[in-house]
Amino acid sequence: MQAKRTFTGIVTDKMCGADHTAMNVKPDAKCVREWVKAGSQYALVEGGNVYVLGNAKAADAFAGQKVKVSGTLDTKTNTILVDAITAAEARP
Repeated sequence: MQAKRTFTGIVTDKMCGADHTAMNVKPDAKCVREWVKAGSQYALVEGGNVYVLGNAKAADAFAGQKVKVSGTLDTKTNTILVDAITAAEARP
Protein backbone atom coordinates (compact mmCIF):
# COMPACT_ATOMS: atom_id res chain seq x y z
CA MET A 1 0.00 0.00 0.00
CA GLN A 2 1.09 3.51 -0.73
CA ALA A 3 0.46 6.62 1.32
CA LYS A 4 -2.81 8.52 0.89
CA ARG A 5 -2.85 10.86 -2.07
CA THR A 6 -5.17 12.64 -4.46
CA PHE A 7 -5.86 11.35 -7.97
CA THR A 8 -7.50 13.46 -10.69
CA GLY A 9 -9.25 11.80 -13.60
CA ILE A 10 -12.50 10.64 -15.18
CA VAL A 11 -14.90 8.21 -13.49
CA THR A 12 -15.40 5.24 -15.78
CA ASP A 13 -15.89 1.50 -15.44
CA LYS A 14 -13.26 -1.25 -15.42
CA MET A 15 -14.63 -2.83 -18.62
CA CYS A 16 -14.37 0.27 -20.85
CA GLY A 17 -11.55 2.14 -19.17
CA ALA A 18 -10.75 5.29 -21.13
CA ASP A 19 -12.62 4.35 -24.31
CA HIS A 20 -16.39 3.87 -24.51
CA THR A 21 -16.64 3.93 -28.33
CA ALA A 22 -16.73 0.14 -28.79
CA MET A 23 -19.89 -0.14 -26.70
CA ASN A 24 -21.71 2.51 -28.78
CA VAL A 25 -23.66 3.72 -25.72
CA LYS A 26 -23.94 7.48 -25.28
CA PRO A 27 -23.34 9.47 -23.22
CA ASP A 28 -20.30 7.97 -21.45
CA ALA A 29 -22.04 8.28 -18.07
CA LYS A 30 -24.82 5.97 -19.28
CA CYS A 31 -22.26 3.46 -20.55
CA VAL A 32 -20.46 3.50 -17.19
CA ARG A 33 -23.65 2.94 -15.22
CA GLU A 34 -24.85 0.13 -17.51
CA TRP A 35 -21.56 -1.77 -17.18
CA VAL A 36 -21.53 -1.36 -13.40
CA LYS A 37 -25.10 -2.73 -13.27
CA ALA A 38 -23.87 -5.65 -15.40
CA GLY A 39 -21.13 -6.43 -12.87
CA SER A 40 -18.18 -4.21 -13.80
CA GLN A 41 -16.59 -1.93 -11.21
CA TYR A 42 -16.26 1.83 -11.07
CA ALA A 43 -12.80 2.96 -12.08
CA LEU A 44 -10.77 6.12 -12.53
CA VAL A 45 -8.78 7.00 -15.64
CA GLU A 46 -5.80 9.16 -14.72
CA GLY A 47 -3.38 9.74 -17.56
CA GLY A 48 -2.69 6.32 -19.05
CA ASN A 49 -3.70 4.45 -15.89
CA VAL A 50 -7.03 2.85 -15.01
CA TYR A 51 -7.58 2.30 -11.30
CA VAL A 52 -10.49 0.37 -9.79
CA LEU A 53 -12.36 2.47 -7.23
CA GLY A 54 -12.82 0.38 -4.09
CA ASN A 55 -15.62 1.22 -1.63
CA ALA A 56 -16.80 3.98 -3.98
CA LYS A 57 -20.59 4.13 -3.78
CA ALA A 58 -20.36 7.89 -4.38
CA ALA A 59 -18.77 7.27 -7.79
CA ASP A 60 -22.19 6.79 -9.43
CA ALA A 61 -23.01 10.48 -9.04
CA PHE A 62 -19.83 11.34 -10.97
CA ALA A 63 -20.00 8.76 -13.80
CA GLY A 64 -18.28 10.17 -16.89
CA GLN A 65 -17.12 13.30 -15.05
CA LYS A 66 -13.71 14.66 -14.06
CA VAL A 67 -13.14 14.24 -10.34
CA LYS A 68 -10.60 14.33 -7.56
CA VAL A 69 -10.34 11.14 -5.56
CA SER A 70 -8.51 11.02 -2.27
CA GLY A 71 -7.47 7.63 -1.03
CA THR A 72 -4.79 4.98 -0.89
CA LEU A 73 -3.58 2.99 -3.89
CA ASP A 74 -3.16 -0.76 -3.44
CA THR A 75 -0.43 -1.41 -6.01
CA LYS A 76 -1.03 -5.18 -5.98
CA THR A 77 -4.64 -4.86 -7.18
CA ASN A 78 -4.44 -1.39 -8.80
CA THR A 79 -7.35 -0.36 -6.59
CA ILE A 80 -7.81 3.01 -4.92
CA LEU A 81 -9.36 2.64 -1.48
CA VAL A 82 -11.49 5.76 -1.66
CA ASP A 83 -11.82 8.21 1.21
CA ALA A 84 -13.63 10.94 -0.78
CA ILE A 85 -14.70 11.88 -4.31
CA THR A 86 -15.36 15.46 -5.36
CA ALA A 87 -15.91 17.19 -8.67
CA ALA A 88 -12.67 18.51 -10.17
CA GLU A 89 -12.58 22.23 -10.73
CA ALA A 90 -13.22 23.16 -14.32
CA ARG A 91 -10.54 25.30 -15.88
CA PRO A 92 -11.66 28.29 -17.97
